[in-house]
Amino acid sequence: MRKKNTLVLFMTSFLIVLLLNSACKRSDKEEVKPETDKKSGRMSNFYYQQLALRWAPVHYQDVDATGCGSMSGRGDYITNVNFDNEWITSNNWNNIEPNKGFDPKGHSYYSVVETSTHYFIIYSFFHPRDWTEYCVANIDYHENDLEGLLTVVKKSSTNDGYGELQGIVTTVHANFYSYVPKGSPLQGNQESIDGELKFENYNNQLHPMTAQECQGHALKAWPYAKINGDGLKYLPTLDVAEVPGNNYDLDVKYKLVDIFETGGMWERRFDAQSFKESGRSFLRTIGSGGANTPWGWDDGDDLPGVGELATDPARLANIYFKNFESIDLNYLYNPYRGIY
Repeated sequence: MRKKNTLVLFMTSFLIVLLLNSACKRSDKEEVKPETDKKSGRMSNFYYQQLALRWAPVHYQDVDATGCGSMSGRGDYITNVNFDNEWITSNNWNNIEPNKGFDPKGHSYYSVVETSTHYFIIYSFFHPRDWTEYCVANIDYHENDLEGLLTVVKKSSTNDGYGELQGIVTTVHANFYSYVPKGSPLQGNQESIDGELKFENYNNQLHPMTAQECQGHALKAWPYAKINGDGLKYLPTLDVAEVPGNNYDLDVKYKLVDIFETGGMWERRFDAQSFKESGRSFLRTIGSGGANTPWGWDDGDDLPGVGELATDPARLANIYFKNFESIDLNYLYNPYRGIY
């Protein structure tokens, strides 16, 4: 009789342990599960951060070690706008010089906006110099440079709930280029498709491959721009910003920075020490031309207006691409337009 009671007690205890373990696992999943805002229906800021990391590009940067603005290759290293610990952008050309003591740590500025059908993610890469081989008469070079891309992600449960990347649009100075991955339903609409978007495995996930040219830093899908000789490969993180070990470093971590963060780029857009009066362009004291913020990017001969790559990406995507199963042009979340 004692053996039977012992067996019953053992089985009861075993079941209790199983139930408690199951409850703990459910609790853990609930803690990390992305939440929606009950009022707006949009996803949480935590989810946006993870989404940005999921689709952040493996980013190749061609490097030129010769020429007036190269600093032996340093002129092509990406970094943050405030690499010199302040947001005065009219001294960046000089402050990136090695003897100033400021390291060009890899960064990318991102933003996420959301509709009921898609997420639209901006990634941008900053260089203190847009330079050329010969710096003569302020022609074809200037202080500060920001190029980037728009990533169009269809909402779905695939890729661990981070959706399907359907296409990207990149900035090549005053022109936009569009690319779609193999198998994407999207086709060229009022603008033609410029090529196929490739992916590279990083941390057991496929990330889009992008690349920037040296000097002027035009940004395209890889391999439409690529490393020619010396060059860098930047890999995305949420918290690590590394300085390349040399001009051939193929494992440099870059840190994702939210454009909408407190004290960040969007909040500072009317800061006279950082941007021009319009809030769309960086200051400069050297060279001709200049760099624009994502809300100032423009392809002058296409239909979307100035800045719509960032501020109204659903409209821009609908102009550049067709064959969406559906695309909602109304936003659940878009701080560029005051929608929170």
